[in-house]
Amino acid sequence: MTNEAPRPVYFLSDSTGITAETLGNTLLTQFPSGNYDRTTIPFITTVKQAQAVVNVIDDLAAHGLRPIVFSTAVGSDIRQALGMCKGILVDLIGTHVGQLERALGAHASGEPGRAHGLGNAARYQSRMAAVEYAMEHDDGQSLRALEKAQVILVAPSRCGKTPTTMYLALQHGIFAANFPLVDEDFEKEGLPKPLRPFIEKCFGLTSNPLRLSQVRTERRRGSPYASLRQCGFELRSAERLYVSHGIPYLNSASVSVEEMAATILQKMNLKH
Repeated sequence: MTNEAPRPVYFLSDSTGITAETLGNTLLTQFPSGNYDRTTIPFITTVKQAQAVVNVIDDLAAHGLRPIVFSTAVGSDIRQALGMCKGILVDLIGTHVGQLERALGAHASGEPGRAHGLGNAARYQSRMAAVEYAMEHDDGQSLRALEKAQVILVAPSRCGKTPTTMYLALQHGIFAANFPLVDEDFEKEGLPKPLRPFIEKCFGLTSNPLRLSQVRTERRRGSPYASLRQCGFELRSAERLYVSHGIPYLNSASVSVEEMAATILQKMNLKH
């Protein structure tokens, strides 16, 4: 299939399109041999806009492979208009709304944007506060209010601390700090002093030496910092530190940020 023309894939939404992309791409991962040309069209808020998108999809269907269309449109009129397209439609909302209405004995609101918009103002503000906290406490820049942290990621440089704390903050509203392990910590084989009162909040990240060396080389090619020997030393030292202090940890070498965040939430019993 990979030698064929790419299959057009559309992610359609009357809001941001994030849910359509996330769920649609998750389904496509089950067909890894596919060759896909992805297009996201968010904020389809009128029937006229929906019909214009349908025209594009129908034209592609008439002259090549039928597009696969993932839709999370909430409004019934938009859903109905998109449902007329000649692509292969996967309606990720409409398929289940009726089932939930029957189960809950209530009608769906039909309001778009509630998942990633300002529909829940308190939840949104909580996530933004968590993002600000993660930025302030990135890479040990600030030790202020560490007691507010729900988790503190500890790791050698370039093991994925920053993207994971930012994801935990933005996606889950978790107050996450991160702190680097440096040569001085490895020599003393002790937890950095500022973290000692918060050891129960610490979670370690590690990697494998080759992967870490590749990542560091992109930053400082030819430096001792990026050498395979230095990376191996730091990772072995970090793991000894985690084990000796009873700090849970995971290897980030072949794990996505989403998977790391889910593991941290589970192992640290964090509610979001």
